[in-house]
Amino acid sequence: MVDFSFRKSVLVTGLASIVIIAGCVSRPPPPAHPATVAPVHKARLCQAPRANDALIGKWLSIHKQRGIVGELQILFTLMPDGTMAYAEQLRRGKKPSQGLYETGCWRHEGQTLVLQTTKSNGVPVELSDPIYTNRYRILAQAGKALSLQRAHGPISARRMPDGYRLPF
Repeated sequence: MVDFSFRKSVLVTGLASIVIIAGCVSRPPPPAHPATVAPVHKARLCQAPRANDALIGKWLSIHKQRGIVGELQILFTLMPDGTMAYAEQLRRGKKPSQGLYETGCWRHEGQTLVLQTTKSNGVPVELSDPIYTNRYRILAQAGKALSLQRAHGPISARRMPDGYRLPF
């Protein structure tokens, strides 16, 4: 005959061991309530430039840059409410184009155009990272022509119609 009391004690001991081991396993903390989660990125509110600022509009620059194979197209869109869009496209012959699309705020400080990126390719950025603040010295701006100086050299741009977009 089978001793049921022995089997019962083995079963109870096994279950007790499983309960003890399960209690030692750490569980991930419960998700925080959305209202209590601090935002990772704070969006800055853009300041509108002075009325009729000459930089407001779309500016296209097409040039070659030393150290980069291909033609670089840059489209600055500077809105009257202080928001901006920066699109950059690298065209290299028959190879697919590569692009960058940033949005954020712009301001006109004396003879300097300042672009503050808040999103790069649709993803919020770390605002304290200096790579997302770009300064361009304004060399000349007359009608449909704009000349800027940046660390990599000068940029010449021309004013484009409001509906213009970079071709992809």
